[in-house]
Amino acid sequence: MESSTTSYSVVSELEGTLLKNPKPFAYFMLVAFEASGLIRFATLLFLWPIIALLDVLGYRNGSLKLMIFVATAGLHESEIESVARAVLPKFYMDDVSMDAWKAFGSCDKRVVLTRMPRVMVERFAKDHLRADEVIGTEIVVNRFGYATGLIQETNVDQSVFNSVANLFVDRRPQLGLGRQITSDSPTFLSLCEEQVHAPVPSNYNGHIQRLHVQPLPVIFHDGRLVKLPTPATALLILLWIPFGIILAVIRIFVGFLLPLWAIPYVSRIFNTRFTVKGKPPAPATPGKPGVLFVCTHRTLMDPVVLSYVLGRSIPAVTYSISRLSEILSPIPTFRLTRIRDVDAEMIKKELSNGDLVVYPEGTTCREPFLLRFSALFAELTDNIVPVAMNYRVGFFHATTARGWKGLDPIFFFMNPRPVYEVTFLNQLEVEATCSSGKSPYDVANYVQRILAATLGFECTNFTRKDKYRVLAGNDGTVSYLSFLDQVKKVITTFKPFFH
Repeated sequence: MESSTTSYSVVSELEGTLLKNPKPFAYFMLVAFEASGLIRFATLLFLWPIIALLDVLGYRNGSLKLMIFVATAGLHESEIESVARAVLPKFYMDDVSMDAWKAFGSCDKRVVLTRMPRVMVERFAKDHLRADEVIGTEIVVNRFGYATGLIQETNVDQSVFNSVANLFVDRRPQLGLGRQITSDSPTFLSLCEEQVHAPVPSNYNGHIQRLHVQPLPVIFHDGRLVKLPTPATALLILLWIPFGIILAVIRIFVGFLLPLWAIPYVSRIFNTRFTVKGKPPAPATPGKPGVLFVCTHRTLMDPVVLSYVLGRSIPAVTYSISRLSEILSPIPTFRLTRIRDVDAEMIKKELSNGDLVVYPEGTTCREPFLLRFSALFAELTDNIVPVAMNYRVGFFHATTARGWKGLDPIFFFMNPRPVYEVTFLNQLEVEATCSSGKSPYDVANYVQRILAATLGFECTNFTRKDKYRVLAGNDGTVSYLSFLDQVKKVITTFKPFFH
């Protein structure tokens, strides 16, 4: 027999309740930018005054339908789902009200309501807020799989009310969380036994059971925009992009012309900063094996920045960078094959020629987490120097899982003031290496822990495959494209200009 606490149910509104921001405009801006591009992004921004006016005049359904139409019309349904899976959860999570979450997470059956299209919210609500059901608007999709920009509902509030009523036929939901709004239609709160209006009081303890203390964190996310594109931020981004492109070209051109040791000094003129902590080791001497720099992986620029701060070219072991990035790279790069014996021989050979840099995570991670370290590096040498690398940018992320990686350096240098932090740790003592009898996995885990502690990050067991399954729906296997295929991918990256 189930206890009463086990069947305790809650229905909560997303906008303005579980999320502190009651306005969904910025999330439609994200869909416009990430699934389509600048033209749709700018169009939606220019319509913002009309959308805001409709809201003020009480035409909430009209403003919502206008946002949905401009943000989604002509997009393939899979593109919208991709943005909802890889981009939106990070921004939703940053805006979660923990007071509302405490009430929501304390219940056994959890239902999330949203006026946004269900496809934009469902992944986040179920994976991170642990919702059982998500009720939202439904985008009309044609037989070719493209969104028409229309929704099935005529009156959104009435439709939400009917959906909640149909979901709780046998028993009313015990708790309702939502905004207090004036509407001609009955609201879902009238169906709930207890009603709590947003913002939820921090001392609310109507249901003392605590099934979940925190929402599940967002570890992997994609997309180029760093900040939530509110109207003011979006306008600033649009105004900056032309200057950012020019600045990126200048920064990259200067990087080609100058010797590596001069870059950290000259870069200050162009508002790029490199912060170095710790004492880097001396260059390898002839006849001795080189040092293996074992680094955290934040962006494609990591090995280049390491060479900048060391003042000499350090070859890097890579896997998933584009052919263009290899051509433009100011340092030698060597592709991993993911065949263990072949890769081990290649790394040993390069170490015999001098220093080398590896990234045991196998891919980048934006959040303060370190992915599981491959133990291969620990088997090949005892001359291991851990290096903690991190970066800060203001407008654009310099990594992507869904887009073309060849643009990563350009997006990095388009930022007004990119900052790189490089911290050299002491070379591992012999007692901490495989020479003392430790297993390669113990060594790899130890290096992961000390790097995480240096950066204030958390260690995880996630891998490259986990990241790409979440963000791109594949296992991250890289297939090398022909020149024509690469041109097509570049055009796809800028497809919004042709929508």
